[in-house]
Amino acid sequence: MSHFIRLAHVEEQTASTSTTLSAHAFYHWFMAAPLHILGILVIALAVQFIGGRAIMRAMRKIADAPLVPGRKRSLNRQKERAATTGSLLRSILIGVVWLIATAMILSEFGFNLGPILASASVLGVALGLGAQTLVRDVLAGIFMLIEDQYGVGDEIEALEVSGVVESVGLRITSIRAKDGTLWYLRNGEILKIGNRSQHHS
Repeated sequence: MSHFIRLAHVEEQTASTSTTLSAHAFYHWFMAAPLHILGILVIALAVQFIGGRAIMRAMRKIADAPLVPGRKRSLNRQKERAATTGSLLRSILIGVVWLIATAMILSEFGFNLGPILASASVLGVALGLGAQTLVRDVLAGIFMLIEDQYGVGDEIEALEVSGVVESVGLRITSIRAKDGTLWYLRNGEILKIGNRSQHHS
């Protein structure tokens, strides 16, 4: 009888030790990858929220700023273009934030991102050298949109091309000349613009 009592006591101690080890292992597991992933998600959401608020606040200030000289200024168009630019910048911010967050989460699961990052860095340098003109065109297009230098339907003269603006993008502006030729001008190359549709009052 005493043998069975000792055996039951040993089994209880074994079960208690196993439970303690399981709780301890779960604590260490939770403090490792899951907590790190939760922290990454919280930080990504915070950066997205704070960055988005900062972008929209800056765009609101730009929308109300007297960027275009003269008494006659289309404030509504400037506000619309500032809102469009703000939406674009927020989309870029969200994409970059979650791309970085995804890479960090994958590293927590044990994925070796070293070769991928090395290849991406080499590709990034190559693309960066070749994309300087693209970045310049996009930046010029952003400021052109915010400042409302011209819009669709305006008659302008730029880069020795005279005609009516048919489309305006962040990188390319298309102009229909009087002879019917459609010209595509890179925004970064447009250094001087004459707008015949913005009459002086």
